[in-house]
Amino acid sequence: MWLGNVKVLSMETLVRYYSSSRKAAVNVRKINPKVPTQQAYSIAQSLYGIIKQHGPLTVSNTWIHAKDAGISGLNSKTHMKIMLKWMRGRKMLKLFCNGVGSNKKFLHSTLPEEPRTDQLEIPSEVKLQDERSPAPKTGKKLKDKKMKFGC
Repeated sequence: MWLGNVKVLSMETLVRYYSSSRKAAVNVRKINPKVPTQQAYSIAQSLYGIIKQHGPLTVSNTWIHAKDAGISGLNSKTHMKIMLKWMRGRKMLKLFCNGVGSNKKFLHSTLPEEPRTDQLEIPSEVKLQDERSPAPKTGKKLKDKKMKFGC
């Protein structure tokens, strides 16, 4: 009898999981920017510059900076959101969540760029310093420290 209930529950779970009520995620690669492609790339370049200059930004902060910059071709905040989605689909931006408790902030940021050669030289210098073995510690110094602190 108990096994029959388990089968029923698992069947209900499968039906719920595979039901048509679940919607697939939007394919951001197929977002229509609602402007000609060349103009879309021009707007995207301006938005990319704003986000790169001012760091990770929320949509509302991005809109404030975009209005101040006077980006031509950007019609409204809704159009800017569509452009940000289009840019994410083109791997120009990434969206991440900064959640603190029940409050969530979604921030747009630029993807990391190619590492520079001057940045690559620094870890090799650190590696050379790590290869040296530290001086061996003597037991006498450890005993003296224990006597000073009463351990």
